[in-house]
Amino acid sequence: MAAPSRDRRTPCIIGVARRTWHASEVGPRGAPEPLDMWEEVTRAAAADAGAPAAISALESIKVVYSQSWQYDDPPGRLAERLGASARQSVYSGIGGSVPQVLVAESAEAIGDGQLDLGLVVGAEALATIRRLKKAGDKPQWSHRTPERRPFPFDIPFHPAEVANEIFEAFLTFALYDNARRAHLSRTIEQHRSRIGPLLSEMTKLAAADPANAWFPVERSPAEIVEPTTDNRMVAFPYTKLMTSIMDVDMAAAILVASDEKADQLGVPIDQRVYLRGWGYAQDPDYVAERRDLWRSAAMMAASQAALNGAGIGIDDVAHLDLYSCFASSISFALDALGVDHDTFVTGERSPTVTGGLPYHGGPGSDYMTHSIVAMTERLRENSGDYGLVSGVGMHMTKHVYGLFSTEPGALERPDLAKLAEEVRVTQPVLAITDAAEGPATVAAFTVLHGPDGSAVSGALVCDLPDGTRCYARLLDADALAVAEAEVLVGKAVTLSPGENGATLAHF
Repeated sequence: MAAPSRDRRTPCIIGVARRTWHASEVGPRGAPEPLDMWEEVTRAAAADAGAPAAISALESIKVVYSQSWQYDDPPGRLAERLGASARQSVYSGIGGSVPQVLVAESAEAIGDGQLDLGLVVGAEALATIRRLKKAGDKPQWSHRTPERRPFPFDIPFHPAEVANEIFEAFLTFALYDNARRAHLSRTIEQHRSRIGPLLSEMTKLAAADPANAWFPVERSPAEIVEPTTDNRMVAFPYTKLMTSIMDVDMAAAILVASDEKADQLGVPIDQRVYLRGWGYAQDPDYVAERRDLWRSAAMMAASQAALNGAGIGIDDVAHLDLYSCFASSISFALDALGVDHDTFVTGERSPTVTGGLPYHGGPGSDYMTHSIVAMTERLRENSGDYGLVSGVGMHMTKHVYGLFSTEPGALERPDLAKLAEEVRVTQPVLAITDAAEGPATVAAFTVLHGPDGSAVSGALVCDLPDGTRCYARLLDADALAVAEAEVLVGKAVTLSPGENGATLAHF
């Protein structure tokens, strides 16, 4: 069969690298600082491409936001280290969708003739910072910005979220999980019997890759989903072993080039992996605004756009890496793709090529860089296959999908405005009432647990008689026990004012 034709402007990944600095492998000061990490994996990506000259030829350097250390000029400092005179430098915002967006933007710029070779790189040394802090120490790293910069939230907290303490991702993703469980009319036992095997399969991938996974330990479904002294409940139904781990020491890098530049650099054809389609869409900003709390309209739009780019369906995709900060993000993605969960529960397919955020480790906003690197490696081993990666940003708000293959083809760009309109029609925005009194109905819920595993408080999203939504807190110990024993969604509650603008729920 004749080889597929290649346009000289076709964008492709030519080099990748990733590294995990395990605690047992580093000295008392821990892992290197992020700048050192960026440099190491960038040079390793060039070596992977068989093109050390790619370093000096870089035209674009895009660095994923690092929570570990605030440099005065992250891409500029990296360019100095590399001896590169890139004319474009980007330091990203936050969110799990960021790396794929950066790769897609680089690919589109290559297709437009604006770019021939770009770098996407990220690193976190949060585990090292935690260890130093525990020892009463702190990092002494280079080029710190002289002014304190605010955390780059681009979606500010809603006043009602602040009043009712709706902050943590483990809380909001648990709200979604319980809403989906209620929609499917499952008991908690039935629910655990479905998600436990799915997560257990992910631990097998992590265990098989001890060099890269932060927790390379295979675990049984019961070990993961059942709360115990060593596996405390965090936010019902999520235990500690079901929770994404961000405090890791990891870095990854991706080199994206035009086919023409890859030829010039001498990159072998079988090293190249092509972005064949991608999509990006956002659900409403705030949890309570979403009419259907059990699904993601933006996931449906973005994933279909990625598949449409190559003119294929999900059954044509051999490899997946679905963003897995919590079980709800995986379940929502499978629902959006129309994939039967049972194919994963039985081990026929895997939702990850890394082991996922709870077991591979989720380095801040940089997990998808590792995901894309791992997918690139997997596709090189399975020429002609398709691989689909996904990312989730903020509180199940931002969604990106990327479809890759070793087979070249034109990159069909998604109509992002059209995708946004699809979401708006499918998932209309509901108004949020800051504080409410009187009757309401539970739309979603979770129960938060303390360090000792005991239930502390409940977080609720409630439907009000006027068609709006509100957040509320549940504090009564007996009510918290009921919430974890029953499917609370649909239950009538009475709301009353609480302290500091919070709303309290009673039943």
